[in-house]
Amino acid sequence: MTLDPDTIRQVAEQTEVLRSPRQALATFGITSISYYMVTEPVYDQLLGKSRETVVRRGKVTAERPQIVTPFYLLNLFRGFEHGEEYADYLTRAYGADSAGLMYSYRNDLEETSIVSDPIATVAARLADEMEKEGKNLAAVIRGVDHLWDVSLMKFMFELTVSSLGQNVTELAQGGLLGMDRGLPKAARARIEELFVGVARGEVNPTELKRELDRWGAFKEYEDRFLDMFRRR
Repeated sequence: MTLDPDTIRQVAEQTEVLRSPRQALATFGITSISYYMVTEPVYDQLLGKSRETVVRRGKVTAERPQIVTPFYLLNLFRGFEHGEEYADYLTRAYGADSAGLMYSYRNDLEETSIVSDPIATVAARLADEMEKEGKNLAAVIRGVDHLWDVSLMKFMFELTVSSLGQNVTELAQGGLLGMDRGLPKAARARIEELFVGVARGEVNPTELKRELDRWGAFKEYEDRFLDMFRRR
């Protein structure tokens, strides 16, 4: 189903974060956020108001923020009809080596249930439980039942925006926002991590090759890359 911008806007406006995580997204690691999405059943619109609440429990995993440039995005947007034009626009607007942060997420829905209580009561009870248990990386979100995933994405967008300042500051303090021979220092560090992972058998070599290609750096690392296989 294709959603028009007005529908997405309406869902976003109806979405409310009732209990936010007490921590920002991690700058140098993976963040796992537990959530409860509470919604009024979609059949309420047909049968009138009920005293039931749909509760979806799940987990969103936010990967470590990655520093990218317009060139990297150009290679990331392969298969997009206008990917090259968009990357070119970013290059002209911000510069070929301008660094930005890219966040990626995975959602795992763990359980869906229906509770025989009004939505406000259920939400307040869940938020109170989180506070008592000291769950810093947990949230309660009031969303729209048939488009609850849009509500979840709105929550993640707001959490990302609120985390951005801290993430940028910590990266800058670590000297990772600077450039090193045409690549962001953070990109060099990520490539080194992948080389180590491949050597240990923890990372598929194709993942390393893909990352080198996205940065246009395979030629620079080619001998080192091939040496890993010659030694085997």
